[in-house]
Amino acid sequence: MSKKLFNLKKHEIDVETIIRNPAPGKFYEDAIKYDPGSVITDNGALVVRSGKRTGRSPADKRVVKTEGMNEDIWWGDINIPLDEHTYKINHRRAVDYLNTRERLYVIDGFAGWDPKYRLKVRIIAERPYHGLFMQNMLIRPTQEELAEFGEPDFVVYNAGKFPANTFTEGMTSDASVDVNFETNSMVILGSEYAGEMKKGIFTVMHYLMPKKDVLSMHCSANEGEDDDVALFFGLSGTGKTTLSADSSRKLIGDDEHCWSDDGVFNIEGGCYAKTINLTEENEPEIYNAIKFGTVLENVVYDPVTRKVDYTDVSITQNTRASYPIEYISNAKIPCEAGHPENIIFLTYDAFGVLPPVSKLSPEQAMYHFISGYTAKVAGTEVGVTEPQATFSACFGAAFLVWPPARYAEMLAEKMKKHGAKAWLVNTGLTGGAYGTGKRIDLKSTRAIINAILSGKLETAETVQDDVFGVQIPKTCPNVAPEILIPKNTWDDPDAYDVQAKKLGSLFNKNFEKYKADSSMEIIKAGPNV
Repeated sequence: MSKKLFNLKKHEIDVETIIRNPAPGKFYEDAIKYDPGSVITDNGALVVRSGKRTGRSPADKRVVKTEGMNEDIWWGDINIPLDEHTYKINHRRAVDYLNTRERLYVIDGFAGWDPKYRLKVRIIAERPYHGLFMQNMLIRPTQEELAEFGEPDFVVYNAGKFPANTFTEGMTSDASVDVNFETNSMVILGSEYAGEMKKGIFTVMHYLMPKKDVLSMHCSANEGEDDDVALFFGLSGTGKTTLSADSSRKLIGDDEHCWSDDGVFNIEGGCYAKTINLTEENEPEIYNAIKFGTVLENVVYDPVTRKVDYTDVSITQNTRASYPIEYISNAKIPCEAGHPENIIFLTYDAFGVLPPVSKLSPEQAMYHFISGYTAKVAGTEVGVTEPQATFSACFGAAFLVWPPARYAEMLAEKMKKHGAKAWLVNTGLTGGAYGTGKRIDLKSTRAIINAILSGKLETAETVQDDVFGVQIPKTCPNVAPEILIPKNTWDDPDAYDVQAKKLGSLFNKNFEKYKADSSMEIIKAGPNV
């Protein structure tokens, strides 16, 4: 679409060729012509490279500090403050760079399936890959909605190929991702990783939705035949996407949701799934969603057959697929549902001490939500020689804007009002810590999830864990009973006790910074060491 029909002059951009919301085929054509390294795979997906950065740069994400919102923001390592003058420098740098391009791609779409709360978002980008990615990830407007789109509520200026000026005050690298809630805009410099756009919009929703008494959540969601809704919270690698993609249930979404007085709705119009070791056998819904229109980031393929090798992590372990949510055969469109009955916290415990499943009291649910625990395993990073606990508040600290207690309070209120039950599911190790234990098999984890959602675990006889105080079911359909009590899976029970107390102490140490904003009931819900 030329500038005669559509232009960006209101954004101080005057480029002759502006392509707005084209068909996926147009992105493909331009990627092959203008974007070196882009290829089409044997199944029709578009393979792209994200440059030197193959993941988000959280240390380079900043929020512009304006007078009216100083008390709202959870300032610190997550929301690094940036002054307005520096933002204007970065904004001007991005706009000037975009004005030098021969062509730009504009994606107008929505964030939030509920029309009462949705945000009109505009993406301005140079790379075809970035355009197709966000066309997948935003909710795609109909032709009528696009014609009446008007001015956006929020604009992303993606100048990721152009670096930030490291001599500009406040810049710590040549990348900068800056969110400005005063001007409702975001600037990306020095990073071509598409996830910065997706998570930038999530950050925006994390700020705006609580203002409307709507809880924004880093979770997946699905719905059963009886309209029962489940939420799956979890950090990367815990199974949030995999476990929500269940052929027997309708997928509401795989990553970002809101919970309003009317129920749950997806923020996005697509899915962004990790593809490391992806197989049709283990994850058929995701595997079959990779086809024409899907973006594959940083995967390795055979140059002759164009077949992707999902086990090859020579570029990055963070290989990803972006596709419209309707590529999942059992997706629920529109992506809205009622209030959840079950809240499932997923964790990968590399210490091998948490049970495969446990039932949480309301106070324990808040404790574990605020904690947001998972673990790194030895060998994944230089210097990591034993399991390391990782805590991310609300299972998504990197995207929070308000202090964690604000989101935790909202979750507690909504769970109480709608009678939702909370569960902790360990998808990590059993029988020992990393190096000795083995990962709980996916078949058993799926059986546990099915038992939770069917209500069969609700009435199961339980035993209380000595350290964490959670209630552990003694039996679960289609799960070997010997793995349910983690201490029984260790060859050395005394070694288990030492490891359990060690992990419990790490929980308590992490929670120290949240004590001031937490009730005594929530504090006491932590491990007893």
